[in-house]
Amino acid sequence: MLDRTIAAAAASLALAAPALAQTDMPFALDWQFEGPSAPYFLAIDNGHFEAEGLSVEVSAGQGSLDAIPKVATGAYPMGFADMASLIKFLDQNPGAPVTAVMMLYDKPAFAVVGRRSHGVEEPQDLHGKVLGAPPPDGAWAQFPAFASANDLDMDQITIEPVGFPTREPMLAQGEVDAVTGFSFTSFLNTARLGVDEDDISVILMADWGLELYGNAIIVNTDYAEENPDNVTGFLRAVAHGLQDTVDDPAAGVEAIAARNPALDHDLEVRRLELALRDNIMTDWVRENGLGGIDEARFLRSIDQIRETYEFENEPDAALYFTDAFLPDDGSRMID
Repeated sequence: MLDRTIAAAAASLALAAPALAQTDMPFALDWQFEGPSAPYFLAIDNGHFEAEGLSVEVSAGQGSLDAIPKVATGAYPMGFADMASLIKFLDQNPGAPVTAVMMLYDKPAFAVVGRRSHGVEEPQDLHGKVLGAPPPDGAWAQFPAFASANDLDMDQITIEPVGFPTREPMLAQGEVDAVTGFSFTSFLNTARLGVDEDDISVILMADWGLELYGNAIIVNTDYAEENPDNVTGFLRAVAHGLQDTVDDPAAGVEAIAARNPALDHDLEVRRLELALRDNIMTDWVRENGLGGIDEARFLRSIDQIRETYEFENEPDAALYFTDAFLPDDGSRMID
């Protein structure tokens, strides 16, 4: 009887206790609210951030470089950015308080997207062909390292500078044989222009010798030092959100559509499924868990960056990524 009385009293106290205050955690995306951002919104809607004591607001970005200065200046404690861009930023801004803490795109989306009817299916097929490449394009920036890894002779490839709006239309109209771009974006854009999907080849650079990592969650290191539990809690919630996304991609897109009613639902489900398949849920991630890196590969990736970028300072891998905040409770193992 006494045990029941104590238990009832404890329950009453728990019910009477005020809800724990939630810590505000603004998060800066690299781009707009599209399919691949589903894990963050499912982590909000399914209560994963709330369970960590976090109130997260996701803000859209304007490109791979957008989130890095936002986080480095402390305007946002955490964000999402391209790893190669982060490495270059830290080289140009020594001592900036920003680093990566969870790898999301184990394989970057950098790709050459071509037409099979034009004879483009693998890297060597680019010889004698016309390649459309927007000069500011991230995939084009990595093309020299990709070409080196595949022994391509640049003198045998005609490079056609194109604009982002005209890239896929030129490919669809046959004015170029292939283009550089993000795998899921250029593939879907070309298919929407009426090109049969079976005629579209996607040469993912990461499958052809490019060692670079893709986008990662980044953190302001001053914030992380003062709030390590918040950072780990955020990463654990994202891992749960990714599991929810893998389980039901359509639900992930529905969560985004609640914030962006103009979203093309079916298109974004396709984009998300492609990103999950090619960039996020790789064989390495399924075996080792979400968020970490292969240190030897990371060092090789820095060497590849040297092929297209002249470092102002000697690169130091320890500045660019740390696994110190990754949860170790099994939440990073995604089924």
